Amino acid sequence: MGLMKEFKEFALKGNVLDLAVGVVIGAAFSAIVKSLVEDIITPLILTPLLERAGLKNIQELTWGAGVKYGNFLSNVISFLIVAFVLFMIIKGVNALRKKEEAKPAAPPAPTNEEKLLMEIRDALKANNGRPTV
Repeated sequence: MGLMKEFKEFALKGNVLDLAVGVVIGAAFSAIVKSLVEDIITPLILTPLLERAGLKNIQELTWGAGVKYGNFLSNVISFLIVAFVLFMIIKGVNALRKKEEAKPAAPPAPTNEEKLLMEIRDALKANNGRPTV
């Protein structure tokens, strides 16, 4: 029973759940980036270059004895897009954190002891440093 309880506590911790959500969202984001590269960037930017080379898509690019560097180029473009988007997201989050950190906290109110010491100080100043009897 102890092992199951420990596993349940581990599996239901916030960090594990956050990681699981991140993986699922990352997979969905990967599909979006793949579509962006294959359906938008490749037709708009690379198609004219591919047509000059006599190819229909980037995956057909080969070199020598069947080295398919077209797939590699497609994956590099996808990686660069993902890296740039993540960079922009992290940059935005860091900017928000800096704004939160920049707000100075209000100084705490003086304690009763501090108030009493300030009164003593002020009384001594009023009497030129001589205590009153």
